[in-house]
Amino acid sequence: MPMWWRPYGRCREINGGRRIEEPMKAGGAKPVGALVFGGSYTGLGIVRSLGRRGVPVWVLGSRFSLAGASRYAKRSIALEGADESEQVAFLIGLAEQHGLSGWALFPDSDKSVAMIARHWDALSEHYRPTSPRWDIAKWAIDKHLTYELAERLEIDYPRTFYPVSAVDVEGMNATFPMVLKPLIHEGTDRFSVISGAWRADDRQELLSLYNDANEAVGNEPVIAIQEMIPGGGETQFSFATLCRDGHVLACVLARRKRLLPVDFGASTYVETIDEIPEIESAARRWLESVKFTGLAEVDFKLHPQTGGYKMLDVNARAWGWHACCAYAGVDFPYLMWKLAQGEPVEPVRGRAGVRWVRTPYDLMSAVQLLRRGTLSAGSYLESLRGAHHEMYALDDPLPAIVEVPLLFRLIWNKLRGR
Repeated sequence: MPMWWRPYGRCREINGGRRIEEPMKAGGAKPVGALVFGGSYTGLGIVRSLGRRGVPVWVLGSRFSLAGASRYAKRSIALEGADESEQVAFLIGLAEQHGLSGWALFPDSDKSVAMIARHWDALSEHYRPTSPRWDIAKWAIDKHLTYELAERLEIDYPRTFYPVSAVDVEGMNATFPMVLKPLIHEGTDRFSVISGAWRADDRQELLSLYNDANEAVGNEPVIAIQEMIPGGGETQFSFATLCRDGHVLACVLARRKRLLPVDFGASTYVETIDEIPEIESAARRWLESVKFTGLAEVDFKLHPQTGGYKMLDVNARAWGWHACCAYAGVDFPYLMWKLAQGEPVEPVRGRAGVRWVRTPYDLMSAVQLLRRGTLSAGSYLESLRGAHHEMYALDDPLPAIVEVPLLFRLIWNKLRGR
């Protein structure tokens, strides 16, 4: 049996898939499920995790999305409402109409984390949010606050500027290359939705990109300019965890070896590794300081000159490669669901040496690295041996088929952009 068909250890097979009897409420009432925001591959990982455990899952998104196409998504519903207040009212009505009281609420983006956080009290009367209230979530969502807290805790991070005008950019004491990043990933414009950053190699390019980003976000002060730490995925690390009141219950440490874009994009190839005390200590201090409860990913990058690790980001939700952790022995979405339901969660640490790949996107990353001469064809093929391929699961094949037109659209947009 190939490794990518060993999703989550042993469990009873039903209809060719892997299922466990649905968790029931006391007295044999309707099973307690989960409502997952979005149809992304992050959401797909949550749906598969819970569905394979027998937890009923509904998706807030199209049934033609990656998560909505999963056999484990019992229903897909579009999130209605022109603003947050209307969306919250829709969610409350959904719970009342369909008896979803007590269902876990899983966000898959900073935008949905922020919406749940700002309306946590109203939503928690009907659901069990898996992300924190605003007074905690804001420290992860607003990168200015993220770095402010890091500085207070003496956690190193890249030198960062917060300009409010082009005049500020002109006067910056910058050492190039620099990168432009959104302070908050809540917008829908072309700058706010990027998964990485925009790179500038000189002052003129920095000013041009700043003006472009400023125009995209509507002249709002939500742009950070940061020193670019040299190195690609081989220098990027993540501490993934489930916390309760800042105390780590489950954790996995991983190296994000390949990214797309290759310098600071989303993970396409990840390998779990042994403990790095400097990273774990910094991440734990940050999470403990805000008494964080929920899923979190804390990103770091190794500075090749100083040999130190610099904090890049904190994600207060499930991250793109969380499915890798289940293969390493830590099924984060299911553990989060248990925690939300008040069930005990025993401390657990993921094992090292597990590899995960998002195949078509990793191939695009590999092509770029091959052109740079930093990756050979032989080492790329060797890296795929024994790796778990995220999209391809025999018990849930349809999302891989749905991804094909999405992939072609991405390639077409890139070619058109060039």
